[in-house]
Amino acid sequence: MASPIVVGATVGTAALGARYLIRAWEAFKARPIVPHARRFYPGGFEQVMTRREAALILGVREHAVIEKIREAHRRVMVANHPDAGGSHYLASKINEAKDVLLKKTRAPDSVF
Repeated sequence: MASPIVVGATVGTAALGARYLIRAWEAFKARPIVPHARRFYPGGFEQVMTRREAALILGVREHAVIEKIREAHRRVMVANHPDAGGSHYLASKINEAKDVLLKKTRAPDSVF
């Protein structure tokens, strides 16, 4: 027969382990849900727009084909158009991003 001390220590350890697991499960269920599909660029705009920044604005790769750039520009512009309540500043940056990726020559500085 096992001594009462060994049995008590085993039951106490099992209870503490179960309590730890229950608290860990509750913390896991209560964590905020973060979408894994898309991460957004956290920073502001650079002084002179680079191809990398333009690709981040439009959500395409730096060397994407012209059709993908135009489709991404349209999608982002529909969501941020000034006539639909969007910002003129963001619209100008979106247009500048399209121009940079399509390699159109413009003045290097934005109006804003």
